[in-house]
Amino acid sequence: MPTLQSIPLSVQTVLLLIASNVFMTFAWYGHLKNLATAPWYTAAFVSWGIALAEYLLQVPANRIGFQQAGFTVGQLKIIQEVITLSVFVPFAVFYLREPFKLDYLWAALCMVGAVYFIFRSA
Repeated sequence: MPTLQSIPLSVQTVLLLIASNVFMTFAWYGHLKNLATAPWYTAAFVSWGIALAEYLLQVPANRIGFQQAGFTVGQLKIIQEVITLSVFVPFAVFYLREPFKLDYLWAALCMVGAVYFIFRSA
């Protein structure tokens, strides 16, 4: 079993960002299904609690990525956006039962371009 020290810093960064994004997606959109009939302030406080878990993962991810793995702030942002779309689409389709749209594919293709441009000089 690999230890945390044996996992490359760039992989640690991405894994932490994925985990934080799962929490973020539930914080931002989970209340639309789970707390649909609750007052907005109840949904806000529940979401705020979930978002705390997201920040507890996201902040170290960005620190590791920037200070140790050598990512620029722009690269970290694009990585985060790619992860956001990668987490959001399955969440919307499978959890919220939204129909899959080709627009998700087009957005992903735009993200490929963003990744290219932000990493091309690295």
